[in-house]
Amino acid sequence: GIGAAAANLRPVAEIQFADYIFPAMDQIVNEASKYRYRSGGIWDVGGLTIRAPWGAVGKGGHYHSSAPEAFLTHAAGLKVVIPSSPREAKGLLLASIADPNPVVFFEPKRLYRLAEELVPQEAYMIPLGKARIARPGEDVTIVAWGQSVLTAEQAADALEERGVRCEIIDLRTLTPLDVPSLAQSVKKTGRLIVVHEAPKTSGFGAEIVASITEACWADLKAEPVRVCAWDVPGVPYALEDHYLPTVNRILRGVASIL
Repeated sequence: GIGAAAANLRPVAEIQFADYIFPAMDQIVNEASKYRYRSGGIWDVGGLTIRAPWGAVGKGGHYHSSAPEAFLTHAAGLKVVIPSSPREAKGLLLASIADPNPVVFFEPKRLYRLAEELVPQEAYMIPLGKARIARPGEDVTIVAWGQSVLTAEQAADALEERGVRCEIIDLRTLTPLDVPSLAQSVKKTGRLIVVHEAPKTSGFGAEIVASITEACWADLKAEPVRVCAWDVPGVPYALEDHYLPTVNRILRGVASIL
C-alpha cells in the first residue's frame, strides 16, 4: 500500500482485524506517517487508506475484539477515523480515500450486524476533522465514537425520562480532533462524559479530557468523567458485556456529576 501510494495511486489496504495491525505498525508509523515530513514535502503517501474491522463483535475473545485507536492517534501524520453508522461510514470512507493524507479507517464490527439504515447510492463525502451533534441537549455533553455512540444514545433516552437532556457528540475523526465543536458543547452544558471501548488508561478519552480542560476550565461545573473498558490485557470472552461501557455505567457516570 505504501509503495502504491508513493507512486501516486490511491490504494485501500485492508487488515482483517484491528487486533492484527501491530505487525504493520513499523510501516504505518515509521513510514506512512513520516513519508512527507522526512522528505521535506518532496514525496508523500497521502493516497493511502487502511481499513480494519475494529472493536468488540460479540464473544470475539482476545484477538478479535480490541480497540487500538489510541496507538495510531499518537503518530502525527496519520488521520484516524471511526464511523458510527452505515451512512456515516460511506461518507467518511470516501472522504478518507480522497484525503491527501494517509488515513486509518476503523470499522466497528458490531455495526456490521446491528446497524440498519438507508444509504444514498450516489457518492458523497463527510469532511474529516469535523464532529457531529448526534443529539442536542443542554445538561451533559457525552462524547463517543463508533458503537459507543449508540450506547450513549440509549443512555440519553433513559436520562431524558428523568429530565436530563444530554448532548451527544459523535467524534467521527479522532485525529485531527475537533476541539472547537467539543468545547462549544461543554461551554453550554458544563459537564463532560467520554465513552469508548478501549481501556481507560492512556485511552483517547484522556486526550479529550485534557483538551477540554484546557479549553473550558472556567466553564466546567464538575470534573470530566471517562466511561471506558477495564484495564485488562484483552477483551474477556465470558465477560465481554461487563468489560464494555454499558448504559448503566453511563447513567452512573452522569449521576456522579449532576
